[in-house]
Amino acid sequence: MQLGELLPQLARQADKYSLIRNLSHNSNAHETAAYMVQTGRPAGGRDVFPGAGAVVSLFKGYDAGYRGLLPPYIVLTELQGRFSEAGFLGQRYKPFATGGDPAQNRFIVEGVVAPGIDDARQRERRDLLHRLNTFEHAAAGGDPRLAALAQCETEAYEMILGDAGKVFDLAQEKAADRERYGRNTFGQSCLLARRLVERGVPYVTINYKGWDTHKQHFQIMRRKLPEFDRGLATLLADLSDRGLLDQTVVWAGGEFGRTPRVLWEAPWNGGRGHYGKVFSALVAGGGFRGGQVVGASDARGEEVVGTAVHPSELIAGIYGRLGIDPAAKLPHPEGLDVRAVPQQSDAPRTTNPLAAIL
Repeated sequence: MQLGELLPQLARQADKYSLIRNLSHNSNAHETAAYMVQTGRPAGGRDVFPGAGAVVSLFKGYDAGYRGLLPPYIVLTELQGRFSEAGFLGQRYKPFATGGDPAQNRFIVEGVVAPGIDDARQRERRDLLHRLNTFEHAAAGGDPRLAALAQCETEAYEMILGDAGKVFDLAQEKAADRERYGRNTFGQSCLLARRLVERGVPYVTINYKGWDTHKQHFQIMRRKLPEFDRGLATLLADLSDRGLLDQTVVWAGGEFGRTPRVLWEAPWNGGRGHYGKVFSALVAGGGFRGGQVVGASDARGEEVVGTAVHPSELIAGIYGRLGIDPAAKLPHPEGLDVRAVPQQSDAPRTTNPLAAIL
């Protein structure tokens, strides 16, 4: 396994993860590629299929006995905006996007932390709301719908003022631990992801922007890769030290790779474009073997050598590690027979391309 000089911490953690170097699809467009990588489906059909986070939320969230106040599918910090992550599963399985920046002194989580309002003022507002709500007082104990609303309010305030919401307060971590992850948005998002995993949240996504390097690719990599290296390597080590890595899948990748041919001419000045024919992903934990390299590209990085891995096969491998049957049926609004991962009907593979790491 060869890693560039800008990833020294990940090199020291290489026993914990494997690299898949032969991922491939037929799209060089952000929207369609992001859709394929997260759903395992071709873009452009009549249905919008749910992404992996929504499917995990379906099978590991509220319907499967998850009772945490924290939503079962959390995005740090912004949605990609490429497609509706919940697809036809609907609003119940949409991710909760925190907004804000966990690297700031106070992490302003949208809907949980209000800027400029401390906890004491929040309690005063709640008390005022209750005093004004004369209808609820008059109908107390009568209507089950009012009881459901009251329970909803209680849980919402538990997120704002109680212990559940404190998971977002990174000031509870030691300063040295925050430094280990890196005092930047990605590093602190990795730290928060670890805290969410400790609370039992089934699925966490970190959307790490800034990799679309059409211009000045190499200058940008010298800024981005050290952040990525520090945050991800510390997350893997931390999960391992706390006994959580074996039950937690970590999946790092993008919707495609970058063109092997560098565009040196103006205005690109060393830029690289979109490239879906060959790209890579990192997987760790949750039953995946570490220290392995799956697949290869040719000497120029232009073509897959041997068998390519389609995103649907990677997603199926991840579902299997999480105890989700890739052939499990999804509740389609029109009653169609839709499975968690598209099933190969005409020419199923005789061997699993990811067998070496499963």
